Amino acid sequence: KEQIDKQIIYLENFSFNFDAMTFLKGNEALVLSKTEQRLLRLLVMNRGLILSREDLLERIWDGGEFVDENALSVTVRRLREKLEDNPAKPQYIKTIYGIGYTWAIRSEAE
Repeated sequence: KEQIDKQIIYLENFSFNFDAMTFLKGNEALVLSKTEQRLLRLLVMNRGLILSREDLLERIWDGGEFVDENALSVTVRRLREKLEDNPAKPQYIKTIYGIGYTWAIRSEAE
C-alpha cells in the first residue's frame, strides 16, 4: 500500500518526508545520517528498479571517485538496521548480487 501526500511518501508502515527530513517506522522516529537519507531517497524514488553500485556511489557521494566502495555496503547495512525488522533478511532494501540494490515492491499477499 503506497500513498503520496505532497512531500510525504507512505510505504507500508513507513512514512518518509525528505523535505522535512522526518522518517517514521510506525510511530517511531528514525534518525538517519545525511548519507543514509540520500541512499533512502534514491531507493524509494526508484522503487522496483535496480540501482547499480556505481550509480549509487556517484549519486550519493557526488562523483564517487574518492569513496571506498565499502562505504556503500556500510551505509546499506546501517539503513537496514534502522528500517528492517530483521536486517539479516531484508524485506525492503534488497541486494541484487553483482549489480546493486533495489527497494522491493512487495505484493499485498506477503
